Amino acid sequence: MSRLSYTEARRALASAQKAGAGVPAYLRWVNRPLGGKAAVVGATWGATPNGVTALSAVIGLAGVGVLAAVTDWWAGPLAAVLLLVGYVLDSADGQLARIQGRGGPAGEWLDHVVDGVRAPLVHISVAIHLLRTDATPWLILCAGLFSVLVSAWFLSQLLAEKLLPKPVPSSDDGRRGILESFIKQPQDPSTTYVVVAFVGLPMVFTVLYAALFAWHILIFAGSLRRKYSQLTAL
Repeated sequence: MSRLSYTEARRALASAQKAGAGVPAYLRWVNRPLGGKAAVVGATWGATPNGVTALSAVIGLAGVGVLAAVTDWWAGPLAAVLLLVGYVLDSADGQLARIQGRGGPAGEWLDHVVDGVRAPLVHISVAIHLLRTDATPWLILCAGLFSVLVSAWFLSQLLAEKLLPKPVPSSDDGRRGILESFIKQPQDPSTTYVVVAFVGLPMVFTVLYAALFAWHILIFAGSLRRKYSQLTAL
């Protein structure tokens, strides 16, 4: 793949951006813009989208590995930073594909495979860390169930996208779109990664993690009911 100039890459990205309405706040205003900058740099270096996906996976796995293997207080902050960097690159690969005009089913499939593996592994690594630090058993169980929940949610979303008619793209309608972005923020992976940073503070982490798990259960239940109703109406 030939390299693009910085100006060419910026211009190509600006003409191929996704709409931001309804997207969680961090993804919308932090992760995608950072991913765009990384994609532009990658285009000037001649990087490939699949290469960026692979790098995202490696950095994410490094964060998971630190959390599972290290019991010191700094394991949480370091793991969170690595996971957030991997999340930026997870946004960058698709934007790089649009800059280069080389997006396709194989790249999208690879990206989803990485996401599908990383999401439950984060909570499995939390469970291992908690087990090694003699945390309360119910919290360890909570982490294990969290890994199952995020896997089920990911699968349900993918299947619904395949089975339901394509939604009409929505535009950002001001305050309503902004409010929706903040309401959806707890289920964005970045929220989990930030909570992971507090794993060295047991009381704080327990409250935040348990609350996040409860939120995911409620939202997932609502999502399942809504999608089932939509599918039965077809």
